[in-house]
Amino acid sequence: MGLIVVTGSTGRLGGRVARRLAAAGVPQRLLVRDQARAPHLPGATVATAEYSDHTACRIAMTGADTVLMVSAAEDAGRLAQHRTFVDAAAEAGIGHLVYISFYGAGPTSTFTLARDHWATEEHIKTTGLPHTFLRDNLYADFVPMMVGADGVIRGPAGTGRASVVAQDDIADVTAAVLRDPAPHTGLTHDLTGPEALTLADMCEIITEVTGDPVRYQQETIEEAYASRSSYNAPGWLVDAWVSTYTAIANGEMTGVSSAVPDITGHPATPLAEVLRRSAA
Repeated sequence: MGLIVVTGSTGRLGGRVARRLAAAGVPQRLLVRDQARAPHLPGATVATAEYSDHTACRIAMTGADTVLMVSAAEDAGRLAQHRTFVDAAAEAGIGHLVYISFYGAGPTSTFTLARDHWATEEHIKTTGLPHTFLRDNLYADFVPMMVGADGVIRGPAGTGRASVVAQDDIADVTAAVLRDPAPHTGLTHDLTGPEALTLADMCEIITEVTGDPVRYQQETIEEAYASRSSYNAPGWLVDAWVSTYTAIANGEMTGVSSAVPDITGHPATPLAEVLRRSAA
């Protein structure tokens, strides 16, 4: 097994992956934007590069066998950054690219950011790089963040369901694929939790685990835009927020995959357990 380059190690998901590789004694190069924020891990070196800097990315990935590409921060220009990074990876001659994508990514996905993920996947394919796509459902860890200060999750999700997945499970899958990518070449793995839940279901689980009453309130699309207007966020970002809920309503985040247990050897983690671990 050759050198693994890990992006996103200063974040929640990439950091989990980097720690798992370090614990297994796997040599890795952490590609970060700010070297001061890079985690200090045994067997890890650090390289600094922005996704938009083709030359710096190419240099950072030269000599790597496998690269983990965690999607860039949400930004109007994220797709251009992704394409630059992918082109740099191809020019560096890496052996395999593992891309963290999104569940149901497609050119007409209701969730607007899923379209960028699909476009990134398509660009990776054009390079001829051996690759694996890990399409994550909504993060179970982020569900509590959807709750307002008044204990209400609001959105136009109706009775649609999402198969929310634990970031720890995603990290376990990703680390396994990075360590032995060959069996996953050309494959797309949908990563989900063990069950598809409505937002009302999620509220009941949060209430049961935390003891704090939480409920779901259905919004119309117009109400959803109005209730988020106070954030003064750019239009593309508000579209992304609202379309998260409409994608659930449209049934685009339902469906339960066996990829987590198949690849990791352990069951996918239920939302209740994610919440308990977070509290602990």
